[in-house]
Amino acid sequence: MTTALGEKIKTIIQANGPISVTDYFSLCLADPEHGYYRTREPFGRSGDFVTAPEVSQLFGEMIGVFVVHAWQRHSTPSGVRLVEIGPGRGTMMSDMLRVISRIAPPLLDNMTIHLVETSERLRDVQLQTLEAYDGKVSWHGGFDEVPPGFTLIVANELFDAIPIRQFVRTPTGFRERMVGIDADGELTFAAGVAGIDPALLPGPAQNVPVGTLFEISPARQAVMSAICERLRAFSGTALAIDYGHLVTGFGDTLQAVRMHEFDPPLAHPGEADLTSHVDFQQLAETAASAGVHINGALHQGDFLTGLGILERAAALGRDREQHTQQIIRSAVDRLAGAGEGRMGELFKVLAVSYPTIDLMPFRPVD
Repeated sequence: MTTALGEKIKTIIQANGPISVTDYFSLCLADPEHGYYRTREPFGRSGDFVTAPEVSQLFGEMIGVFVVHAWQRHSTPSGVRLVEIGPGRGTMMSDMLRVISRIAPPLLDNMTIHLVETSERLRDVQLQTLEAYDGKVSWHGGFDEVPPGFTLIVANELFDAIPIRQFVRTPTGFRERMVGIDADGELTFAAGVAGIDPALLPGPAQNVPVGTLFEISPARQAVMSAICERLRAFSGTALAIDYGHLVTGFGDTLQAVRMHEFDPPLAHPGEADLTSHVDFQQLAETAASAGVHINGALHQGDFLTGLGILERAAALGRDREQHTQQIIRSAVDRLAGAGEGRMGELFKVLAVSYPTIDLMPFRPVD
């Protein structure tokens, strides 16, 4: 059993030799003919996965509260550019704007909204979702197209979809992990020849067993650098939310999700969403070296609770029937709770600002 993209990848490998995990990841998501994001509607219950904004309006509302808070901490500048990179269906932005219009009308009145989106199909969906803000919203194929001005940036589940490089420990040190073809003509992982600078590893290579994997993502770091350059040029704050880990370590987090189930990463190229866990320590180090202020990373549950999701949920459920209250409670549990099937611990939140400001609910870094 193979896919159209699987056959294309095999042809590439037969012609040129094994490809890197980075190239495989990029082809799976963005191949012009068969790439996952080019051909399917990934979001929601009918898609392959559900993102936090699709779970409940409470998620986007809390992000809206944070955006208003950041704007206030930056001394309420005018001409704000509110940017979302990878806005999905526009659900989160719609929920954010509803809150902003309610608690900070002056912010809504003099800001413009900028959606960085490469998919024409998703742009059409976003246009419908945000039709109430017609004239305020612009679409851009790249982040560098956003016009100059004070900037507030949100990115939910952006970094996990940016390709990684993987290195595998072999008897002769770490080597780049490649995708090749086995004796049965199926895609398989193999070790290549390229090594890695030992300084990038979280510990001495000789201390880890053969077969151990290490992941790094220069592409994610490049996106973070571009965000930080923007903040340094025009001031502002960026918020990144994704699943991942707070401390760099060894391990394999490459995963495919197909119809809400995990799928082997090489099984259905182009038909499954390919992601990996985001290394928040690497992102924070990139931001620090770019000279912006880091408001430390938090678990999503702590972030949402600190912004008042429990109080908002109570208000939303007041005077509603039992069934509606139960739906709201279970949505909060999924977004902020810990453990299997919940997002509160698995997802992390990182905020970076320029110039230096302290933001709730992050604790000031001494």
